[in-house]
Amino acid sequence: MKRQYIIGYALAAALCAGQANAEELTGTLKNIKETGAITLGFRDSSIPFSYLDDNQKPIGFAMDICYKIVDAVKKELKLDKLEVKLNPVTSSTRIPLLANGTVDLECGSTTNNAERQKQISFTNTHFLTASRYVSKKANKINAIDDLKGKSVVSTAGTTNIKQLTEANAARGLNVNIIPAKDHAEAFLMVETDRAVAFVMDDILLASLVAGSKAPDDYVISKDAFSKPEPYAIMLRKDDPAFKKVVDGATAALYTSGEGQKLYDKWFTQKIPPKGLNLNAPISAELKHEFAKPSDSPDPDSYK
Repeated sequence: MKRQYIIGYALAAALCAGQANAEELTGTLKNIKETGAITLGFRDSSIPFSYLDDNQKPIGFAMDICYKIVDAVKKELKLDKLEVKLNPVTSSTRIPLLANGTVDLECGSTTNNAERQKQISFTNTHFLTASRYVSKKANKINAIDDLKGKSVVSTAGTTNIKQLTEANAARGLNVNIIPAKDHAEAFLMVETDRAVAFVMDDILLASLVAGSKAPDDYVISKDAFSKPEPYAIMLRKDDPAFKKVVDGATAALYTSGEGQKLYDKWFTQKIPPKGLNLNAPISAELKHEFAKPSDSPDPDSYK
């Protein structure tokens, strides 16, 4: 009887120790559990990823993804409720505010690259952008080689005009490259037929087309001047427990088909507050990425 009691006590003690270990949280998860709050960093004008609506409320594709992550964190920590705090970030403040603990996730349009991974971490890719061109459908510019001998515009001081210049030399296109002072001026040149095409990040081109007088007159090229650049939600570096939850939440979202639905909501349908439709169907590369989620910063892995 005494021996049975000792064995029973030992088992109970081992069980209690196991439960205690399971509850020993670290890093971001520990902080969220203790404060009952998670802080999302948002952008005010990164349409359609993270921007303000008419009520000054942050909305967008990346915000929706972040709310899915919040649900997963709440479930992981077995919390009845979890307060979501919202903190604005800019291109220059997003990494410092994440690193110093002001925000827990950055929900925007931030490119995941090897240089940034030295400072912070990224979860699975939610968008792939590339340098492409917009032209009028009537001009039938179906490939980069169709630009031969024509006038093409890009914005001065951007990587896009550099890529256009390099392609012009490498392919012997003899293109007349026009530098514009900003994106609006460059698009106006295509609108008024002073240039046959405008080279820029494809998603920025989609926004300009959507806001134009005749969106149906334009087409964005399938051909690209650059490799795909992955956008992803940022989180703090060296926090494996939190990253595991975030990666699990985003992978589940993308592989379930719900990721495609979210994508369609923001890129192929009318979005608030002006009812613009970016008309940017999901690319084959991003479809493949959603099927096999990855946090790779290497553009070659998304071909």
